[in-house]
Order: sequence, then structure tokens, then C-alpha cells
Amino acid sequence: MRWIGGRESDNVDDRRGSSGGGGLVVGGGIGTVVIALIYMFLGGDPSQVLTQQTDDTQTTSQAPTGPQPDDAAASFTRKVLASTEDVWGQIFADKGEQYADPTLVMFRGVTSSQCGTAQQEMGPFYCPADQKVYIDLSFYDELSQRFQAPGDFAMAYVIAHEIGHHVQNQLGIMDKVNQARGQMSQRDYNKLSVRLELQADFYAGVWAHHAQGQSVSIDENDVEEALTAANAIGDDKIQEQTQGRVVPDAFTHGSSAQRVYWFKKGLRTGDLSQGDTFNSREDANLQ
Repeated sequence: MRWIGGRESDNVDDRRGSSGGGGLVVGGGIGTVVIALIYMFLGGDPSQVLTQQTDDTQTTSQAPTGPQPDDAAASFTRKVLASTEDVWGQIFADKGEQYADPTLVMFRGVTSSQCGTAQQEMGPFYCPADQKVYIDLSFYDELSQRFQAPGDFAMAYVIAHEIGHHVQNQLGIMDKVNQARGQMSQRDYNKLSVRLELQADFYAGVWAHHAQGQSVSIDENDVEEALTAANAIGDDKIQEQTQGRVVPDAFTHGSSAQRVYWFKKGLRTGDLSQGDTFNSREDANLQ
């Protein structure tokens, strides 16, 4: 993956130098920890597992002073965010609409969000309540070491997936999913959640399609890195690793094969209209 220009986004709230804030969710216990482990890898809406709360303790955002060990990862993250801003800004403009750039929060260990307490163990996530993406940059090491999905484009895919949730929020898709939540069983809602996540994977592919030659130069090895990451964080792989068996009814993000399929489709077509994962069942045999 090679940058063309390499503009860095200014829409970053760098909390790596702050003392955190918010504290741990009270009463989470073992159950919350187990669920958080599942959400650790490209989690969707963290309000599904976190206590909804208005935190009275405000996090003091203070950019780190002096060189930091993860500055290279921070710079990379800013560049990917800038690229998503350029791509989605143009896609929305072509539709006669305006794209509202999200803020990306970098933190270490723990910080607060309007969806609850953000913790390192959760991995990257998007909070629709404040329209921010949260990431502890140590997740990149986790992706490379534990899930054997190294490479800069694998990391870019992670960010692009979360930005995909922001796109869903702007298009009103998240609101529709949340409204349906109280009208169905947990099993049926899990299926809806899977479709939401697969669409975010598709949108990540759409970003890569349009970024190619514009802000980045991507080769076959880069694509393979993203596919390896998508494959490594499917629900089936995570369940096998954490509980030793696969329970499809408990899927919330989709199988490895489904995630790879939708990312590849977005990468191949770059066409927003082809990403209706909710009504399409073209991946039905990939469970």
C-alpha cells in the first residue's frame, strides 16, 4: 500500500496523552467481559453491550507531547481517515448530498464516549450517539499477532469498516435497525445485526475501490491483507477460538466467508446501490 499525497485528517481527537476518564462500567461482571471479547474485533454499535450512560466525568483531551511509540500508527490512521473523507465526500456530493466528516478518537486503555465507556478490550467501534470512531492503536498489534492478519491495508480495512458504520448512520440505516430492535426476538435481531455489519464491510470495499489511484496505490498483496483480516474476524472464527464451537444463531457480524464476500463485492463494484445486504441473500450458501 503506497500513499499518493498522504494527507492527514484534522478530524482527530487525540487522547493518548490523557488520563482516560469515565471509569469502568459498573456491574458488567464476567458476562460483559465475554461479550466485549466478541465485540473486540470490528465491533458495531457498542451500546449493545455497554451500559447506556451520561458520564459526569469529562475526559480531558490532551495531545501527547513529544514523540510517542505509536506515532507512526497514529499518522497512518490520520491518513486513512483523510482518504475516507475524500472518497465519501465525493460519493455523497455525486448524490447531491453532503457528507459530514466523523471524528476519530485515539486513546490508550480507557476513555468515555456517549455510548458508554470505551475500553481497549473492545477494539475499534463507532458510536452513533456522538458520531465518533474510537480506537486504541494497540489493536493493530492484536490484529497482526493474535489473528495473524498483518499489514497496513489490513489496518486500513479496520478503519474503513468503522467509517462504513458512520455512512450507515448518515443514510438513516442505523436508525431503522435500532427501531426494529424492540420488535423482534434476540435471534432475529442478531440476523439483522449481521446484515448491518456485512454492509459496513461492503462500504469498506467501496472506499478501497474509489481510493485506488486517488489517495492510495493498492496491489494484490494489499487486497490479500484485507481479505485475511476479514476472514480472521468472522463470527465463526471468533466463536471457535473463544468457546470451541460455532453457533450461527448467535452471529452478530457474519461468517468469515460472508465478510470476505461483501468486502470483495464493494471493492469490485464501488457501487453503493449494490450493497443492500438486508434484502440480498446472494451469500446464503456462505454460512
